Amino acid sequence: MTALSDLKMFATHPHPCSYLDDKRATTLFIDPEATIDAHTYSQLADLGFRRSGSHIYRPHCDSCRACTPARVSTAEFKPSRNQRKIINRNKDITVEQVSDISGDEFYQLYERYISLRHSDGDMYPPDRDQYQSFLSNNIGNSRFYGFFLARQLVALAVTDVMDNGLSAIYTYFDPQMERRSLGRYAILWQIEQCQQLGVDYLYLGYWIKECRKMSYKTDYRPLQLLINNRWLSLS
Repeated sequence: MTALSDLKMFATHPHPCSYLDDKRATTLFIDPEATIDAHTYSQLADLGFRRSGSHIYRPHCDSCRACTPARVSTAEFKPSRNQRKIINRNKDITVEQVSDISGDEFYQLYERYISLRHSDGDMYPPDRDQYQSFLSNNIGNSRFYGFFLARQLVALAVTDVMDNGLSAIYTYFDPQMERRSLGRYAILWQIEQCQQLGVDYLYLGYWIKECRKMSYKTDYRPLQLLINNRWLSLS
């Protein structure tokens, strides 16, 4: 295990921002050669870091602080009327932890999701190598949850187990089942898992006020935001 004070960090050159037009972004990465265990990873999450594949990173832009780490205080969470409707709409779905997502069933759903929902993003066009490296890590705290409807895979949630909660890393789902709101349902399911486990938070990654794609995160209250290195409740 590497202590936080001993970790080396590297910053990228400025590059086009994936979320805000006409903005340049810089990303701070933890040294990929460092040995990171689940406890150190949890400490980094409390400081606003996020995982993508084996990379642990945090936005580090000179003139912009739009990317704000967000987490749900799960013990106090109560679903809204609309969220209860989503839960009821998906009562016929079963969720199972799966050990391997390399099979065709999982990749083909991912491929369809990226092609239909994110053809303008960094992950298009999808390929198997990118799929595996993006969703896997070597820390050993990731869990894969398959959402099944009559034994058919309709969604997959990648969840990291933290010291004080869970981290919703990524969810992909059948893009043709819009009425079910499967992405939102996966978040609600993970919040319920936190409550059952007795842990405090579900980490949602970054919220960006000006980005429409990120607006859904404020639907999960009480929400905490990391502002000036302090977790504050969103009013």
